Amino acid sequence: MSVSSLPVRSPSLPLLVLLFSSSLWGLSWWPLKQFVGVGLAGPVLSMLVYGPVGVVLSVLLWRERAAWRPQAGLLLALALVGGWANTSFVNALMLGDVVRVMFLFYLSPVWSVLGGWLFLGEKVGTRRKAAVAVALAGLWLVLGGTQALATALSVADLLALSAGLAFAGNNVIARAGQAIPVRSKTAAVFLGCGVLSGAWVLGQGAAVPAVSLFVSMAVLAYGFGWMLLATATWQFGVTHMESGRAGVVMLAELLVAVLTATWWGGGQLSAMEWVGGALIACAALIEATDTGAPPSLTTVVKEAP
Repeated sequence: MSVSSLPVRSPSLPLLVLLFSSSLWGLSWWPLKQFVGVGLAGPVLSMLVYGPVGVVLSVLLWRERAAWRPQAGLLLALALVGGWANTSFVNALMLGDVVRVMFLFYLSPVWSVLGGWLFLGEKVGTRRKAAVAVALAGLWLVLGGTQALATALSVADLLALSAGLAFAGNNVIARAGQAIPVRSKTAAVFLGCGVLSGAWVLGQGAAVPAVSLFVSMAVLAYGFGWMLLATATWQFGVTHMESGRAGVVMLAELLVAVLTATWWGGGQLSAMEWVGGALIACAALIEATDTGAPPSLTTVVKEAP
């Protein structure tokens, strides 16, 4: 029995579960920063976190091969695009300011709107156009306004933006792959992240540093415990809640990440960047509460960060 088929006895249970899941996603930066502190960083860490989980979940891919075989190409695309969303997001969090990375990543609803319009022929109403405009204005401010044209984006900025874009692509592909079981989609993205991270490691010629048994167990616990629990509880919450309401609840992820990174991690942003981030959050709220909008962030499996 999958988590999405479990009976729900309390109407408040999906809300509580989704809040718990959003908190896990919003706090996911903290273990990553701890791993960086003990010498595990970059694509090596994302390979070690997602790779083993993907290998274990590959059993599900094999068992459900009859269902996804007609859309095998989409499943492969999901593994590549969703895998990059995870890989780039994890590395952005490790390299950059957590608050700034989260704001840039949360442009993914905007990219989802544009991707659905371009590739799925979805209609974009006035409300959604306004959300895109507000989000792009926020992006302009977060990147420094007119100064954005004078300075190059950092590697962390580029990774965060590409993560949001890739996650939006993940959503579009997931909506197109209706025949692919949710568990197979999840397994494919975990595998894709492991493979892409491994390719990155090989390209850099990086070696896996020697770490203690405790750190090794902590990495496995983060992958098999934290990440799988966050994914499973997210799936349960959005399956048993209206998409618009779920989208509003999931803004707790951004709130948790911003507040904890500011309080614990010493995140520093200028007033302009805070205004830009607020505009991005407002755009996400507009998108989430658009009752006429097709599903985007809130009705497909989440595989990142």
